[in-house]
Amino acid sequence: MKLPTKSSVTMPNSSTPSLILASTSIYRRALLERLGTPFTTISPNVDETPLAGEGTLALAQRLAYAKAAAVAQEHPDAWVIGSDQVADLYGAAIGKPGNFERAMAQLQLMRGATVIFQTALCLMKGDTQTTLCVPTEVTFRNLPDDVLESYLLTEEPYDCAGSAKSEGLGITLLESIKSNDPTALIGLPLIALSGLLRDAGFSIPLKRNLEATL
Repeated sequence: MKLPTKSSVTMPNSSTPSLILASTSIYRRALLERLGTPFTTISPNVDETPLAGEGTLALAQRLAYAKAAAVAQEHPDAWVIGSDQVADLYGAAIGKPGNFERAMAQLQLMRGATVIFQTALCLMKGDTQTTLCVPTEVTFRNLPDDVLESYLLTEEPYDCAGSAKSEGLGITLLESIKSNDPTALIGLPLIALSGLLRDAGFSIPLKRNLEATL
């Protein structure tokens, strides 16, 4: 069995429960860094191909769990975060476009429509795990092709499901966003995650030695 590939990042200290993000996504890493809790990242090497007849919610939850499990198997003493996002347009999954042509086709399909971004989260350690999903309803403006083309050439959001980076220029393509957690759309629901981490024994926000700053 091929071991997961480790990558960079902040190492936990001895007084903090070990935490691993089962992802090398720069977006999820940046979001998790907001919590101020030390962590490492490991690529889970999970096949993300949908199963026959699998719905978008089930797909997102299965992949979040599978990513966490792939890393937790090799690191049984650590808490592992797995996450996945699937964009749902009329019941069909919209993935990462990968290039301009596919991104343009996605945006043309989604203009004037409401897309459900299913962002699943799994926190796992050994046999203990919690898996949940935070949906986000995103309604796109009915914009002409020249505006969509200009956006794509400027932003190049080819690694984002649905081709619209809400944290960047993609916000101008949207009519509205409805969600219980604004970070879910970017790729990691921090409201839910911070609660799960507190329950697991992490200090959120991280307690610091105030005397050292005086």
